[in-house]
Amino acid sequence: MLIFRLRVSAIQQLCAITALGSCLWTAPCHASEGGASFYLLGGSGPGAAVMPPVEGVFFDDTVYIYDGKAQADREFVIGGNVVAGAHATLVADFGTIMWVPTTNFLGGTLALSASLPVGAPMVGVTAVVSGPGGGSASISRHDSALLVGDPVGAVLLGWKAGKLHFQGSATVNVPVGNYRDGQLANVSFNRWIVDSSFAATWNDPKAGWDISAKAGFTFNGENPATDYKTGTEFHLEGAVEKTLSPAFSAGIQSYYFKQVSGDSGAGAALGPFKGEAAALGATAALNVKMGGVPATFRVRAFKEFDVTNRLKGEAYFLSLTLPLSLNIPESAAE
Repeated sequence: MLIFRLRVSAIQQLCAITALGSCLWTAPCHASEGGASFYLLGGSGPGAAVMPPVEGVFFDDTVYIYDGKAQADREFVIGGNVVAGAHATLVADFGTIMWVPTTNFLGGTLALSASLPVGAPMVGVTAVVSGPGGGSASISRHDSALLVGDPVGAVLLGWKAGKLHFQGSATVNVPVGNYRDGQLANVSFNRWIVDSSFAATWNDPKAGWDISAKAGFTFNGENPATDYKTGTEFHLEGAVEKTLSPAFSAGIQSYYFKQVSGDSGAGAALGPFKGEAAALGATAALNVKMGGVPATFRVRAFKEFDVTNRLKGEAYFLSLTLPLSLNIPESAAE
């Protein structure tokens, strides 16, 4: 029987898609317009560049929880509102389908994925400095909703050379989700977004060590409802993991985010407002069989520090990844 582990990037990797190997929605109030950055920081990790070894269809479901806050005098622009003293909590689910049509495309493995976030953001502020269009201020405000976000599509291409794995990915956010104009709590970005990332993994199955890194840039379009254009963002992630048994592995993980160009447009009331943050965390995975099908459960937890123009908080992930169908070559089966 062919046993393997498929890692998540955000997808998500989800682009991560993330959520398989890719990039998705992250926490509220993170310097960018609408209080959200597209790339799901922490969504990558061990095995970031490892592709499925066979053709098939794979499923990933990731539950993501973020809780963060800012100082009372720190202002943000959310939904066209200039607010202060923000505290945000997000509970979201990212479902991803990945299709691997071939393991021999340009010498590597090709994968296509589609993801859809469903989230319950809860945002509270101590003051609304000004509303959309410069409306009157108010003392405090709270907003929450259960929303369907923008669908995300991704293309991944990966190669393997001995213990080294390499992967390039491109992810697109399609702005057709449930966007609430003028509200604090949103999951949809209401803008086109493209992320381009590259990942590398050194994986030694005999020694049980995995060392992975992923870096990329996010290019944001303008939100036509708010005339706000978020600047270009850079993200970097790293992980080291040790396999302790055939069923269990654990390690450490980190991420770094920096906005490399400022926000612009008529809605950028706070100017360039570049954000930056770093986080350190831990991860663990459990490999099981569900009805004879190999599956991986993974947990991640992060604590943010050294934060500029963003909320500062904690992030938690719980993921399940498993194949829906496999096209296993006869030579690989026992």
